[in-house]
Amino acid sequence: MASVIGFDIIHRDPHSQARRGILRTPHGTAQTPSFMPVGTAGAVKGIMPEQLRQLGAETILANAYHFMIRPGVEIVEKVGGLHRFMAWDGPILTDSGGYQVFSLSKLNRIDADGVEFASHIDGKSLYLNPEIATHLQNRLAADIIMCFDQCTHFPCAPAELESAVDRTIRWAGECKSAHGRPDQMLFGIVQGGIDLTLRSRCAEALVDLDFPGYAIGGLSVGEGHHHMVTTVQHTAPLLPADKPRYLMGVGTPADLIASVQAGVDMFDCVLPTRNGRNAFAFRSEGPLRLRNSEHADSREPIDSACECYCCRHFTRAALRHFFNDKEMLGPILVTLHNLTFFQRLMAQMRALIEADAFSSWAQRELPRYRALYHA
Repeated sequence: MASVIGFDIIHRDPHSQARRGILRTPHGTAQTPSFMPVGTAGAVKGIMPEQLRQLGAETILANAYHFMIRPGVEIVEKVGGLHRFMAWDGPILTDSGGYQVFSLSKLNRIDADGVEFASHIDGKSLYLNPEIATHLQNRLAADIIMCFDQCTHFPCAPAELESAVDRTIRWAGECKSAHGRPDQMLFGIVQGGIDLTLRSRCAEALVDLDFPGYAIGGLSVGEGHHHMVTTVQHTAPLLPADKPRYLMGVGTPADLIASVQAGVDMFDCVLPTRNGRNAFAFRSEGPLRLRNSEHADSREPIDSACECYCCRHFTRAALRHFFNDKEMLGPILVTLHNLTFFQRLMAQMRALIEADAFSSWAQRELPRYRALYHA
């Protein structure tokens, strides 16, 4: 009988590194390659959990740093745990707070043992280290938790980048030692910027620690699509072939296709929700910017081939009006459409991998999506 926790590869593309898998957790399975909507503070902005289920999402994200600040891990425990708090009965992944080392760099001070933060809410002093970050995630009781790491800016001075990699490796060992829940999968995170030698060194050290899954972090921070793809193509094969590979914080349709081609299984990104709140709609034919005057009297939906609630019921003219009049329905509808687009893209790639047709499709579609979203 299969373990409740694990990862099974059910098909491999014969002409690329793409894999079709199933991730097993105590709160159900997730089909891979998968895209995970981001609910940093416990909610995917503008979308009900039931709607997320209906559009095909299986795993969602939250962030331990943000829960530590507000409302506090104690509150989450008191009301029944993170799944109850978020009203989500499927898999949940929590980030450790390592990304906030990067995103809140003006509010923190890093030393060999951890990071001291000034809260972005009220300036209160906070401290995170590998042990604290791991115990926070143990208490939140997500299905997948992340090692505490150091993500660097781009560009980054070589000495600073090497120091961050050394710290990430050391902290990963401390996270594993602190991890106290066998019902949670703890993923190591490979750092190293676009320095392939450092990526190799970090990956080798983390593989030696034998985590149940691995993430590629520190990308989509300004390095550009080409450098991102080159780094992923180098790093993914260094990770165990029988364990899930997660590319953090990425990305555009072209990013996803190229990374699946390189052997990545899991993705998250704020693009579909953040762009949706800003009147930017994703489509296979290219983006729509719904505030533009050309949509003022358009009777068309965002995408006539899309079956989402937004595209079945609302015209571009209505959506433009909602945004211009600051009606909250506009951001909600376009967010719903964008998340549907991302889930459809992942489902399409899963089906193509199973049919041994992914590689030819990717070779055709990648240049097109790059031209549409990276011009």
